[in-house]
Amino acid sequence: MAVSRRKKGLSHAQIMAMGFIIVIMSGALLLMLPFASKTGQVTHFMDALFTAVSAGCVTGLVVADTFSHWTLFGQIVILCMIQVGGLGVITISALVYRIFGQRIGLNMRNMIQESTYAFELGGIVKSLQRIFRRTFIIEGIGAVLLSIRFIPMMGVGRGIWYGVFHSISAFCNAGFDLMGRYEHYSSLTHVYNDPLINFTIMGLIIIGGLGFVVWDDILKYKFKIKRYTLHSKVVLIMLGILTGVGTLLFLIFEHNNLFADMSPGQAFMSALFAAVTPRTAGFNTVDLDSMTQAGKLLTCLLMFIGGNSGSTAGGIKTTTVIVMGAYILSNLTGSTGVHILKRRIGDENIKMASMVFGLNITMIIAALIVISGLQKLPMDNLLLEVFSAMGTVGLSAGVTRSLLPASRIVLMLLMFAGRVGTVTFAVSFRGNRRQPYIKYPEEKINVG
Repeated sequence: MAVSRRKKGLSHAQIMAMGFIIVIMSGALLLMLPFASKTGQVTHFMDALFTAVSAGCVTGLVVADTFSHWTLFGQIVILCMIQVGGLGVITISALVYRIFGQRIGLNMRNMIQESTYAFELGGIVKSLQRIFRRTFIIEGIGAVLLSIRFIPMMGVGRGIWYGVFHSISAFCNAGFDLMGRYEHYSSLTHVYNDPLINFTIMGLIIIGGLGFVVWDDILKYKFKIKRYTLHSKVVLIMLGILTGVGTLLFLIFEHNNLFADMSPGQAFMSALFAAVTPRTAGFNTVDLDSMTQAGKLLTCLLMFIGGNSGSTAGGIKTTTVIVMGAYILSNLTGSTGVHILKRRIGDENIKMASMVFGLNITMIIAALIVISGLQKLPMDNLLLEVFSAMGTVGLSAGVTRSLLPASRIVLMLLMFAGRVGTVTFAVSFRGNRRQPYIKYPEEKINVG
């Protein structure tokens, strides 16, 4: 199927985008079925579509509480979309090909390589099988650990379901939850002091956000970090810096606010969770609306950075940030080339990092202008909402439910672009025709 589309002129970017659109529209139609909602009535198309986009793009922004509005059928549809969205439409399609004994052609292999950010095309099918196997093992372990806590709280059947749902949602960095049984839209605020739930969720978020390339290096070389690829080294360094600095800053910013009545241990766990979840999971254990301005701004920054390339996370990615930082530093110091950990970075990586950074900033500013022009909202909460959608995070101060239909469409476009990739999203409108090679005369222009 992919090959025939390619012959008709569809690029890889367009095929990936179309794949997500098909999944989203299918999910929206299923969520509109009367038995998908607890009211027994047809859910409005815009509400079903927004939920489908959020689930398929593993974001977590919702216009209806997942537990209170959707039946078990509706929750299963949402969970399936989260799993497909987290692993990627192309990788799921390849798995279906293998299950039915179909041969995966070169064109499909190229798309798998692009969607998983693998460095080499050779052995890509075996690599894909390892990804699925490890994903289900990790999600299974997470489900067991969470069920240990949920079963005493809710009973065996519901406790296991809650364990499975939240494990997949956390690993895929989706942020959907079923804790509305305690309070609507409360996320994990009712279990903010539970170490098992908190550290299991954080562990799943981090592992899911590492990326498949990093998994391979860790499992292959264990503690021999010197043998890791530059990509893996950068990812792990940035993970440590962002998590450590983020935790410290949240402790400082929220010391006399959200953490005022907490014990030192609870405050540390809440600060750590607040630093991990914007990378881009969307769960929260504290009330975001009550967070300080500094805390909200830090959350927006972490959501903008996001996770790592080739993972279930969104954002511009940690590697983009470090490449941009190294590029700026090299120009300030007059270095010949851009270097990271004694390795030179190619021009293509620098161009891609610049494109990702520029496109994300442009889309965020455009969305802020449009939504603020359509309706009056507190700017701090609107910033949180827009950065959350662009980074496919799902954190919200409650703005989503008060948005006008036009504003929700803007957020849906941000979520879609954030999941398929802003460059892929932009390129999908370009077509697949080769541009003629024309080199115009060079002329200088004043910059800066």
